[in-house]
Amino acid sequence: MDKFEFHLRKLGLSKNTIHSYLYAVNYFDANYDLSLETLLEYKGYLIEKFKPKTVNLRIQALNCYLKFIGESDLCLKALKIQQKSFLEDVISYADYLFLKRKLKKDNNLKWHFIVWYLGATGARVSELIKLKVEHVHIGYFDIYSKGGKIRRLYIPKKLKKESLNWLESENRQTGYLFLNRFDDQITARGVAQQLKFYAGKYGLDKVVVYPHSFRHMYAKRFLEKFNDISLLADLLGHESIETTRIYLRRTSSEQQSIVDKIVTW
Repeated sequence: MDKFEFHLRKLGLSKNTIHSYLYAVNYFDANYDLSLETLLEYKGYLIEKFKPKTVNLRIQALNCYLKFIGESDLCLKALKIQQKSFLEDVISYADYLFLKRKLKKDNNLKWHFIVWYLGATGARVSELIKLKVEHVHIGYFDIYSKGGKIRRLYIPKKLKKESLNWLESENRQTGYLFLNRFDDQITARGVAQQLKFYAGKYGLDKVVVYPHSFRHMYAKRFLEKFNDISLLADLLGHESIETTRIYLRRTSSEQQSIVDKIVTW
């Protein structure tokens, strides 16, 4: 299994992906013999126990291993996942502004800026926690993804200006932008937990207040203001423009509102 792990590292996969792949393969190896029948049995087990997205991740891991050991003919087919025709659990632009404003009013500037960066850059939480003071000064953050590709995360002019004023007031010239109470790099889990806390504090729906929700809001808002889906795909770091097309859809609440307004017969 060490050789397979080395192979995954050579492919440039993230630590989380490598961990997921190894877990899936080790589980299969410990519970099944390698044959087409047992592979299909394993697929059936996955379908019964997990959601389609998880099933496909496990199948993808196993297929990668099968190719690695020269058994490509045993590869399993992934499940077809029917995409919903609407976006769910996305924070509204109004609630984003409300949360940002309440945090600032309470002089909670760190979390005011965390919400602002999530909503105004389209950053994933894993990228947000890596932002440094130096990135604010130059106005962008270059992210190196698998395959050696570079995605530039831009910091809008107004956000940059106010961030620099905040950093100056805190006398910070270097290091991670967002720190925890021990002055260490904040964690993705910490961001998610605190956002839920502030949602409760300010009377917002906790279901829609989570890190990735702001990325969805950013994408929807961007297309409303500047209808260039190709540019948005680049900004979000999507491999395929098809992934970005979901943001052309309306949220379920927006669809309900339109139906309520139009359908009067």
